[in-house]
Amino acid sequence: MIKKVLCMSALVSSIAVASKGEFIGSGKGYNGEIKVKVSGENNQIKEIEVIKHEESGFTRRAMKKISDEIITTQSLDVDNIAGATYTSEGLKEAVAKAIASSGIILNKVAVKNKMISEYKDIDTDVVVVGGGGAGLAAAIAAKENGARVILLEKMPMVGGNTNYATGGINAADTSVQKKLGIEDSAELYYNDTMKGGKNLNDVSLVKKLTQESKYAIDWLISKGTDLTEVSFSGGQSVKRIHRPTGGKAVGPVIVDALNSTLENMGVETRTNSKVANLLMENNKISGVEVETNGKKYKVNAKAVVMATGGFGANAEMIKQYNPKLEGFGTTNNPAITGEGIQLIQAVGGDVVDMTQIQTHPTVAHKTSNLITESVRGEGAILVNRDGKRFINELETRDVVSKAELEQKGGSAFLIFDQETRNNLSAINGYVSKGLTKEADSIVELGKIIGVDSKELEKTVGKYNEFVKNGKDLEFGKKGLPRVILQKPFYAIEVSPAIHHTMGGVRINDNAEVLDKNGNKIEGLYAAGEITGGVHGGNRIGGNAVTDIIVFGKVAGENAAKIIK
Repeated sequence: MIKKVLCMSALVSSIAVASKGEFIGSGKGYNGEIKVKVSGENNQIKEIEVIKHEESGFTRRAMKKISDEIITTQSLDVDNIAGATYTSEGLKEAVAKAIASSGIILNKVAVKNKMISEYKDIDTDVVVVGGGGAGLAAAIAAKENGARVILLEKMPMVGGNTNYATGGINAADTSVQKKLGIEDSAELYYNDTMKGGKNLNDVSLVKKLTQESKYAIDWLISKGTDLTEVSFSGGQSVKRIHRPTGGKAVGPVIVDALNSTLENMGVETRTNSKVANLLMENNKISGVEVETNGKKYKVNAKAVVMATGGFGANAEMIKQYNPKLEGFGTTNNPAITGEGIQLIQAVGGDVVDMTQIQTHPTVAHKTSNLITESVRGEGAILVNRDGKRFINELETRDVVSKAELEQKGGSAFLIFDQETRNNLSAINGYVSKGLTKEADSIVELGKIIGVDSKELEKTVGKYNEFVKNGKDLEFGKKGLPRVILQKPFYAIEVSPAIHHTMGGVRINDNAEVLDKNGNKIEGLYAAGEITGGVHGGNRIGGNAVTDIIVFGKVAGENAAKIIK
């Protein structure tokens, strides 16, 4: 049962609309312009309509939440949505300009009327904790198998780290690969994954991951996910990373499709709901204790699926498990702080591989902006300040990260051309964010970024010959999709940042959480980055999305079985 409570508080810099009318304004989002139409009447904003934007799919929910908050409070002084900061700021800027263009004066003080939800104790069959890709998949699978489901997400909107996933999802022997004439197998995928993980992976989990991957692709497509293209990524023997048309970021597309599916199925999703404790009764999980707006209540359930992510945004946990990474930046959503792991440990759950923390080699230098591995998959090269290549760009992330840190300045430059940009729409966002430098010649580009421009020109020329001849004689890179010839030419300075925590809760291939003796904890399941064992000592790019879908689906299906 939900009860609405009306809270009153004073806020500065609110908006008052002087008369009835519609006003247009625009602001700068993450990927480009956000344009809005603001409708006002009787000194109130009545409606905010986003009439143009180039943001990722998941940010539509962020824009809706920000718009609703502005209307509810009649103020621009509303919080940004974590994980969509640039979009939030761009929308608020657009609304402000719409108001300014009308000649309306902002009031100094206004009353904030905000509806706050309070929940009472409730019973269900399955409660899923965490609204990222793994949680969404688990909730759908549990519902499809006859369970009553409640999804809890501590942030204002669902998506988690999945909203940040750009490159794609790995899978072998898929219907999409077959249509494109790509030969692959679960066995080859298994071998690549074990090799990439330094053979520290849990064999049974990797077998489940690789064997079920092709079904995960069909399942996602059946939910409305666009997965039409297949390309190379680091650590793969063949083209295996599936992605949306035009190279769009895969994460927002998956979140959009799964969230829409969940809504259409009538599954209740409660945001701003942090799980404080796992509940046990007679040595079985009996539900969770939830905290919302400072109030606590219980969701009693026969099974709990934990899908709260890893601990890549928790600096203290990073320092605890791998002190060498202290002070590194992170690409993670602010929600990825590891408390789900700690909650499971508190009820006797075991952990594995906690020291195994991955850095991503291509993060815009001195920022948290991830540059997808697909840029390298589409033909970009990495050069140092001498203008020379120094690594096979499609080596595993740990190898490329280490090589970058050994270069002058501890960073490198991604070099690519307009044709690469045309084939990967994610690059448009990097350009609009000001992360790229560009020029009409390689020599000019080298001067702009401060590398040996003549040597850079030689390097690009040599690389182009490798592409034409189909063999990289310098570093043995297998993926050579195109030459770097079409101006303008682009460069992004990159360096490693914390990206993924391979360690986490110990599970079996049924996604059941295990204790230190290897026994399952009755009624407790886990999926996604909260778990350990799948990726071993290094995660291959594209495998995290496979992980969350395969094991999210497994967790939901098995959680539903427990109620029958």
